[in-house]
Amino acid sequence: MVQRMATVLVAVLFLVSAAGMAVSADLKPIHTQKTKDLVVTLESESGQWKQGKNDFVLEFTSTQDKQPVDAGKVSLNTSMTMSGMAPMIAGATLSPDKTPGRYLGTITFPDGGVRQVTVTWDGPAGKGSTKFSVSVR
Repeated sequence: MVQRMATVLVAVLFLVSAAGMAVSADLKPIHTQKTKDLVVTLESESGQWKQGKNDFVLEFTSTQDKQPVDAGKVSLNTSMTMSGMAPMIAGATLSPDKTPGRYLGTITFPDGGVRQVTVTWDGPAGKGSTKFSVSVR
């Protein structure tokens, strides 16, 4: 029981510290995608994704007044196609930040290459999705 509580405490502290790093750092855009009513911005400290683990922020803002928009349930998945092989698929872990419309995420890539990114949402901002490409270096 004590060991389980200690494990949970360590996990919570890790998530809080990781979230604090992502929020407090100066973030650079990796990609910005405009949709009909929203602007979806993918950001990180370096402004790019790399091979290995990546921390990032996904933000939703209004196209009209640039204010944050609560997108509700959000997912981000990537795929990379290579001839003669099944597509390489990676999904991100996302959690809402305390700021509406802002989501903290992590994703891991085994190698570099261009990924097709699909972002979906369903919530107060409506239901929608967008696709774009991002290079993993």
